[in-house]
Amino acid sequence: MSDSHDIFAATGVDAPEQPAPGAVQPYRVLARKYRPSKFSELIGQDAMVQTLGNAIKRDRLAHAFLMTGVRGVGKTSTARLIAKALNCIGEDGQGGPTIDPCGVCEPCRSIAEGSFIDVIEMDAASHTGVDDVREIIEAVRYSSVSARYKIYIIDEVHMLSKNAFNALLKTLEEPPPHVKFIFATTEVHKVPITVLSRCQRFDLKRISADQLADHFGMIVGKEGVTAEQEALDLIAQAAEGSVRDGLSILDQAIAHADMDGDGEVKAAQIRDMLGLSDRGAVRRLFAKLLEGDSAALLDAIADQYRIGVEPLSLMNGLLSLSHQVTLFKVGRASDPTLSDDAKKQFADWSEQLSYPALHRLWQLLLKGYQEVQQAHLPREACEMALLRVLCAADMPDPGKLAKMLEQGNGPAASPPDQQRTPLPAAETVSRIEQGRAPVAASEPPTGGLPSQFTEVVSTVGRVSAVLESILIADMRVVSFQAPNIVYQTARPIAAADIRKIADALKQETSVEWHISEGAGEAQPSLAEQEQQARHAERQAILNAPLVKAAFEAFPDAQLLENDDPRPQESRSA
Repeated sequence: MSDSHDIFAATGVDAPEQPAPGAVQPYRVLARKYRPSKFSELIGQDAMVQTLGNAIKRDRLAHAFLMTGVRGVGKTSTARLIAKALNCIGEDGQGGPTIDPCGVCEPCRSIAEGSFIDVIEMDAASHTGVDDVREIIEAVRYSSVSARYKIYIIDEVHMLSKNAFNALLKTLEEPPPHVKFIFATTEVHKVPITVLSRCQRFDLKRISADQLADHFGMIVGKEGVTAEQEALDLIAQAAEGSVRDGLSILDQAIAHADMDGDGEVKAAQIRDMLGLSDRGAVRRLFAKLLEGDSAALLDAIADQYRIGVEPLSLMNGLLSLSHQVTLFKVGRASDPTLSDDAKKQFADWSEQLSYPALHRLWQLLLKGYQEVQQAHLPREACEMALLRVLCAADMPDPGKLAKMLEQGNGPAASPPDQQRTPLPAAETVSRIEQGRAPVAASEPPTGGLPSQFTEVVSTVGRVSAVLESILIADMRVVSFQAPNIVYQTARPIAAADIRKIADALKQETSVEWHISEGAGEAQPSLAEQEQQARHAERQAILNAPLVKAAFEAFPDAQLLENDDPRPQESRSA
């Protein structure tokens, strides 16, 4: 009988029964339970796996590897998998290095458990000094105990001190043939270039939201839990490309679902748990923002705040919507989680908003996000930021303001008692797009068509200074009869720029313009005409008798350009 039983017998108390081995297993979080045990389970890193597989097959193994990437993409897991791949001996004990380690042999099992004597893991965050590196340098001289390779895995290697890196350099460049180094870091820019040049570097990518959602769906199935697809999509988006972050959120979501009794992970629960705003509610808020309805906008902000949505999250959601609308406008929409209604709404907004309007909206929202992030009163800062978007929407943009002033119709202030008239939904082309209250569709455009090419240049200049410079410097007019322009080029003009010029003229004149390159006698460009005029003026000065006499008296004299636009009296004063 053991000593413990003797003690219980002496006191007259029955000894407790010994629990069966393995009867009670401590809970393992999902991030550890589903850590990849072979390369085929490593998601999103196909290029790296293929490179390592080819290197192993061809026996072209580097002596040092560096794994870099954001948190939770599999850097340490990959390091352990490489250790398995290099030391696996197969189920029969006769195997060699392989990209598909068996997971059964002693090296594979011991490495997975973290108890293999020839695979040494070190956390550089807690072993930063040169003395810690000296221990490695001393140990590498001795061959491995039972494995093919002695492998050193140094996590967060960028935390090593400068002296520690310097001490490691020589050993890292010419290690013994039985030693391999594997480094992992999230901040590769802090690793000295002398170390980087001695390693084979692998940049592990962020995992896409689609891959993460599929991965989480597989895991909830294995865990015997049901989950809404939208809930998995929300978790994948919140993970921001990190498998570990996503699994931590999923762990919390499953616990939250169990408390509700039905065991299903629902999208509404994820939003409550993470403080996320309802995407539909944010779209409605975005619509109120474009319509210029300040009262409805404030009510929507209050409703979101009341259900626990943080103002910063709300601003982030509006920024994301602005970005998505822009992607729809350029034809690069790529969010598979959007419903058909949301896609239709984005498509409508992308048609209504021009690129300058979207750019201005993004800048205003981004400034508001930064203010809310730093504010002591986040809700108030959020309201003021969004109201500023409405105020900025009522201001004419520089191009339209110049046109209004040129026509003698400066922006008149509305009477104090005049209320803002709601815009019909079917006719709303964002106030941000218009820069002022929209004109009725039946109202004819003000002014006639340009009668000279210089007027065309001025009209386009109100929209874009870049397009104006193209017309001035690069376009030689063959024929001009508004709204038709035939031209030749002083320098090549991109077809996309010609389309933008036509769009700008249509925007300003409400008439479709036709601009094409054609044959015939072309006039010099406006820039060339100006250069010719300046050359003629210079030549006229040089031909003047007094100037000729001055150059004869002073042969080294030069005629200098006077770029000062001020009148002579001002300069002399």
